[in-house]
Amino acid sequence: MKTIRLLRWSGSVLSPRIRPCVYIRPILLSSRLQSTATASVPDEFDDNVSQPTIIPPIDLTTLPSPPPSRALQSAKLSALHARLSLPPRLPIQTLARCLVDASADFHPSFNNHSLSLLGNDLLGYYTSELILCRYPRLPMMIIFAAMQAYVGPATLTSLTREWGVDIAAEPGGEVDPGLLQFKAIIPGNADLAGDGTLLKDSQTGTISKLWRRGISSLSVTDDYFGALPPRSPTDYLERPELAAQEASALRDRGVTLERASTNFVRAVMGAVYLHAGRNAAKAFFRAHFQSRALNVSKLFEFRQPTRDLSRLCAREGLVSPVARILSETGRESRTPVFVVGVFSGRDKLGEGQGGSLDEARIRAAIAALKGWYLYSPLVVRVPSEVEEGGKWEGVLIDGGEVVV
Repeated sequence: MKTIRLLRWSGSVLSPRIRPCVYIRPILLSSRLQSTATASVPDEFDDNVSQPTIIPPIDLTTLPSPPPSRALQSAKLSALHARLSLPPRLPIQTLARCLVDASADFHPSFNNHSLSLLGNDLLGYYTSELILCRYPRLPMMIIFAAMQAYVGPATLTSLTREWGVDIAAEPGGEVDPGLLQFKAIIPGNADLAGDGTLLKDSQTGTISKLWRRGISSLSVTDDYFGALPPRSPTDYLERPELAAQEASALRDRGVTLERASTNFVRAVMGAVYLHAGRNAAKAFFRAHFQSRALNVSKLFEFRQPTRDLSRLCAREGLVSPVARILSETGRESRTPVFVVGVFSGRDKLGEGQGGSLDEARIRAAIAALKGWYLYSPLVVRVPSEVEEGGKWEGVLIDGGEVVV
């Protein structure tokens, strides 16, 4: 087996995982005798002769997660490693660690918490730069919806099933290391808003009031999906009791299958980046995340498209839009069809059809707005492509969405 050279800055994550006084193999001390000499039998009662030292095997049922030595014996892990086309530099033991959630094993050297944090930042970085550089005019809420579609919890849970990862009924040292291990949450006590508030707590009146947050909060202080971010390391330094409270709550409460699957996929992404480097992580992202088809035009929902189009034309210095009938058929019948176009001067901005003039006019305004927001350059380059070297050419910086 080849020796893997680890980077210095990743020593805290890739340090040898040794649980004290647990993983010690039985050692037999014996002397090698020459074949030409007569073997001398040591006296049974001689105190000078060292007796063989035998350490009894460890009961795996007492461990919260399988030991790393069992990862080399798991057929499920080897199959998963080959199925995902993971780099050879990624060891099987690290892949086994990605399958252990923090709710199953609270020791930071044996769960996937640290790898999941790194993988979450990488997925958010690669996905956000892809969306912003491909569609520089998208509104903020559409960007959040696209992020959810690419790397959201529901998508990562579906990706876990597509990878063929099975779930362990209960975590423990005797479980196959190729199974996803986590402590399941109690049925009927689900998370309400994704912030850790449980259903039973809301029934007892202990839920706190959720304040309304605007676009500024969603885009500046919140996470990649517009949700409230978890506590930062600064919060734990200022209030050390928060870490103990969250660990105790996680131990007693458990997590959902969606959260455990999300942490697993993020941990695999972080492990690929640590062991194989940036290029392998980018290739893994393109193969499993960027390759997923997403129709961004289906994410839009306009309440007053005609008013939004008028404000957009006024902001860009264009002539006010005017709707004109292009063609019609069956006006006096039960199923008439009208084709209406929206024009700004002599330029047609959009076209739509419907069973009435108002429906066709609204569809034409929606088509014009989508044509503006879904603008995409011919050549899409992202900032991470020039990290290895090269000249960066800036992309379009739009004025933002229309504020009514």
